[in-house]
Amino acid sequence: MDISIINNNTYRLARIDEPGRDGIIGNDVEIRRGRHGLSVVKSGRKLIDGLRVEPMGDNLIRIVTDADYQAAFGLGERFDRVNQKGLAKNIAVIEKFTRQGELTYCPVPFFLTDSGFGMFVDSYCVTRFDFGEGRISVDICRDNFGKMPDIYLFTGSPKDMVSSFIRLTGKPVLPPKWALGPWMSGHRWNTQAIVEEQIDEMEKSGLPFSVLVIEAWSDESTFYIWNGAKYDVRPGNEAFDYSDFDFSESQFWNDPKALIDRLHEKGIRLILWQIPAMKNTENEQQRRDRQYLKEKRLVAMNKDGTPYEIPDGNWFNGSMIPDFTNPELRKWWFSKRKYLLDMGVDGFKTDGGEFVYKEDIIFSDGRTGKEMKNGYVQSYLESYGEFIGKSRVLFTRAGYTGQQKFPFTWAGDQISSWEEFRAVIVAGLSAGLSGIPFWSFDIAGFAGPMPSVELYERATQLAVFTPGMQWHSEPIFGQFAEIMPSSGGRNDRSPWNMARSYGDDSLIERLRFHYNLRMNLLPYIYSESVRAAENCEPLMKHLCLEYPEDSNTLNIEDEFMMGDLLVAPITSENSAGREVYLPRGEWVDLWSRKEYNGGRKVFVETGKERIPVFLRKSGCLMLNLGKELRLGSPVGNDMNKYCNLCIWLTGNEGQYRFRDDLGNDAMITWSGGRIKCDMRSGHLNLHILS
Repeated sequence: MDISIINNNTYRLARIDEPGRDGIIGNDVEIRRGRHGLSVVKSGRKLIDGLRVEPMGDNLIRIVTDADYQAAFGLGERFDRVNQKGLAKNIAVIEKFTRQGELTYCPVPFFLTDSGFGMFVDSYCVTRFDFGEGRISVDICRDNFGKMPDIYLFTGSPKDMVSSFIRLTGKPVLPPKWALGPWMSGHRWNTQAIVEEQIDEMEKSGLPFSVLVIEAWSDESTFYIWNGAKYDVRPGNEAFDYSDFDFSESQFWNDPKALIDRLHEKGIRLILWQIPAMKNTENEQQRRDRQYLKEKRLVAMNKDGTPYEIPDGNWFNGSMIPDFTNPELRKWWFSKRKYLLDMGVDGFKTDGGEFVYKEDIIFSDGRTGKEMKNGYVQSYLESYGEFIGKSRVLFTRAGYTGQQKFPFTWAGDQISSWEEFRAVIVAGLSAGLSGIPFWSFDIAGFAGPMPSVELYERATQLAVFTPGMQWHSEPIFGQFAEIMPSSGGRNDRSPWNMARSYGDDSLIERLRFHYNLRMNLLPYIYSESVRAAENCEPLMKHLCLEYPEDSNTLNIEDEFMMGDLLVAPITSENSAGREVYLPRGEWVDLWSRKEYNGGRKVFVETGKERIPVFLRKSGCLMLNLGKELRLGSPVGNDMNKYCNLCIWLTGNEGQYRFRDDLGNDAMITWSGGRIKCDMRSGHLNLHILS
């Protein structure tokens, strides 16, 4: 085993199955090989004792370390618990429709502990982590090239370790500001008329939106041609321009370019659904495309030289999967989709990617299914990320190491239930602790019976303060679809369909406050997003990242920080308040402005229309407010200007750096009643809120 220093809190262990150096001393860390294995001592404190390698066969080893710890965080987006101590997990990309439990679409082979050490296994192969009492073990296998992966050890605070892991695996990509506004989506929307109807409903409701997602837009064969378009079939190697399609007789999309232009005029961006699969259909263009890919071997291949197909019993069974490790495939795939960007599409919902079910299938770069079980989705997202550039976004479910480079990640498929609502909060916190800054979920779930009004409102109230805010619904005849008699055959989770289904005429008015609030908060959310991307930190932070010395935070799985805001969602039915743990310091209730001393639990009554939210003393909140200068005041969805850029300062003194996408960079300091705004660039007119 060879040991090397990456930086002041990151160390690499290479050739872990071979003899090597005895140890290293660097900065304030000492790593020594002893009779019982490696020990890591930092500032005189032993973080790791007895880290050793135990052979488990020709191709498998187990790394074991004695560990005195109370919490283990990370392993990707986890739905069962944030603190994984006492559990064992396989690191494997798995597609699980609803009730994910111990499974995940987005695993990451990285963890950190509260005792000051963490580990990353730099492998695409399935690994297994076991967090026992006083002992942590990791099972690691050789890849198909016969190589054992490098192991990275981290030391320091939880925030230090997450930041170091992110820097090691790729700095986060900052999404455009429009991606931080409210999103609307529904699988039922399979015609231009339906989408136009949703736009009309949106305008009637007075709710602001910045993104619209269309899933059922394509012919369901090629997944790059608008459904209903007429065209001359082309050889499999040739691409289309928008002008090649005739929509004059389409019953689905009569003028998609005009639709996109209308959306853009209203300040709304368009995201289209994608899937990395080549279905076997009767569509002639698809048949030619499939034949071309077969002949050129641009898909994953079986050992016998035939194309791999997704096995029966799985989503998209019988489909071939494109080999994104092959540059020729990438060139071919995106030549077919380039016209979509040319007509103004703003990004893609990159669904799927969990399609590798056999270890012996072969990819162009030499990897096999053994590595591509986890590596396939990364090749898929890297390819799309390169295609769209930085001004557009991806919205992806599956992922792996380096997921922070492809915003946004969303939590996948949940049933509309309180249990799933609680699980998705756990998922968001664990994703952040695994290095994923920009995360989202479907408000109140997307599958099964319609959510109750109470669940829908509580989920909306939470979504206002998460990195992404979106509602979505499954196909009308989906696996768990149950249509309420009063819903008119629609299962949309839109505010207007919820109000119509339950006969609740005041629902939209109640929700309008929260949608306006999201737009009020957007200057702050974007500025914090800049900070998160720059500092390699999550935007939605588990409390241990901000208060590492406070052991009371370790098992809190229903509170989080966003900047100086502490958010405590209400996750139980028939609750008008909840107990909130406030860490040390002083806190100000966002709604009542009541002040609290921290380091204790407090019960907070909020009623049905709010959740507990606190601003940390000496904190700052940047707000775009309407003419009334109050929270929830309408400002529309125009992100190129501010109605009234307001600043709310707490505490006797503090400092905050504000940045936006309009060229403004300001350092704001306050002390003893004096406020100073040092403009590093741009020009701001600020309203000080008292």
